[in-house]
Amino acid sequence: MPMEQRRSGILLHISSLPSEFGIGDLGPDAYWFADFLVSARQSLWQILPLNPTDSAYQHSPYSSFSAFAGNPWLISPELLFEDGLLIKEDFQPNPEFPSSRVDYDEVVVYKGKFLDKAYERFRQNKRLRKEFRIFQRNHEHWLGDYALFVAIKESLGGVIWTDWPEELQARDREALHDFAVAFADQIERARFLQFIFFRQWERLRVYCRQRGIHLIGDMPIYVNWDSADAWANADNFKIDEHHHPVGVAGVPPDYFSETGQRWGNPVYDWTKLRASGYAWWLARIRHNLDLYDLLRIDHFRGFVQYWEIPVHEPLASSGKWVEVPTRDFLDTLKRTFNPLPVIAEDLGIITGDVREIMKEYGLPGMKVLLFAFSEDLKKHPYLPHNFEPHCVVYTGTHDNNTVRGWFENEAGPKEKENLFSYIGHEVDVKEIHWAFIELAMMSKADTAIVPMQDVLGLGQEARFNKPATTRGNWQWRMSSNAIDHDVVHRLRELTHTSARG
Repeated sequence: MPMEQRRSGILLHISSLPSEFGIGDLGPDAYWFADFLVSARQSLWQILPLNPTDSAYQHSPYSSFSAFAGNPWLISPELLFEDGLLIKEDFQPNPEFPSSRVDYDEVVVYKGKFLDKAYERFRQNKRLRKEFRIFQRNHEHWLGDYALFVAIKESLGGVIWTDWPEELQARDREALHDFAVAFADQIERARFLQFIFFRQWERLRVYCRQRGIHLIGDMPIYVNWDSADAWANADNFKIDEHHHPVGVAGVPPDYFSETGQRWGNPVYDWTKLRASGYAWWLARIRHNLDLYDLLRIDHFRGFVQYWEIPVHEPLASSGKWVEVPTRDFLDTLKRTFNPLPVIAEDLGIITGDVREIMKEYGLPGMKVLLFAFSEDLKKHPYLPHNFEPHCVVYTGTHDNNTVRGWFENEAGPKEKENLFSYIGHEVDVKEIHWAFIELAMMSKADTAIVPMQDVLGLGQEARFNKPATTRGNWQWRMSSNAIDHDVVHRLRELTHTSARG
């Protein structure tokens, strides 16, 4: 899709959709939301990573056991029913799930029962076997290792793979064969859940495409060490002789965190990746572009320089910048994917070399309006009059407070004064979100994205994530009656006025 076209859309993760099953999923409410986008003249739907989440990592979509697999908790029981894999008797009265957040512990237990029943029926009726075989053949480059990883991990109580028996850590062929024979059913179940997930996702994607909605995915630059990717491709990372990383990723202090962030992900061995022709990266990006129309790459600056922290150092400030073979890597991507439909997440400490690379390869960056009013109103790069058209403007991101939450709880007198001066008048707190949406929509930026919480004018109780914290994140959900006629009308009219419809 052309990157220079004026357009707008909404940021809403699948888990935040309404649903009677405790978490948003790929079922009827996802189609309802797509219909809302059409009625409001939006052409983009941005989501967060779709990879599996787990309680060990607070169900963050940025901390997954796989960079390729889909999240089984997002599978729709209603679509399983339509496929004959569930029956009416399987739908017992639901627990009293919270309406405004996800209780992951309850969801995992409750939806796990649906998934077990669906797999048992699949085993018995064989109706989808041919389609299942085709899926496995098309995805075997990651699916086999993922299913084996999940089965081994479950059999050992969920421990990280570097605590597995040595022969399984080292992927001894005979040991893996023996395990696969003994746990064949658990391995097939893991494969089946991936088949169902991608089947439901593709159905939703076709529905969106037919209605002129393009999907923006999100790809974390790093993977978890506790992942099938690290276990099956350990040579892609800087590791020691005991299969442990020698350095981990993070960022130095910036406006997201005064102490920096120690993410703990293993850092890549770019020398070995280059020697392989970046085969793993090519497979990963190809896989993502099969799922989405555009791909936002989180922490893009890590392709130019990355912050490497010695694994035994507890503070991010102990790290250092390390160079990457940037042009060789991006040239390889462009030869394979041309044009390269990528949005570069360029927040945080961005140096001139990163900006030069983005300009050279035609990659749009991000402008976040919530950051724009703390400094000089003439020079700040996130103020709309300083935009170049080839960028993506956001009122805020999943890592920020909502606009209203920022205004009520974070913005100081100077920021409010700057804001009112910039737009030419004071704004009541009940209308502050529309002031930001209008700034984004009317700007020169080719693309404008608004988090759904800002469309609804919600306060900080609806914040999705607070970086450098581990509790209370990734839980917000939208209620089924949140969108009224006024929201649709105002968004549609503003989209038309700003020539983004």
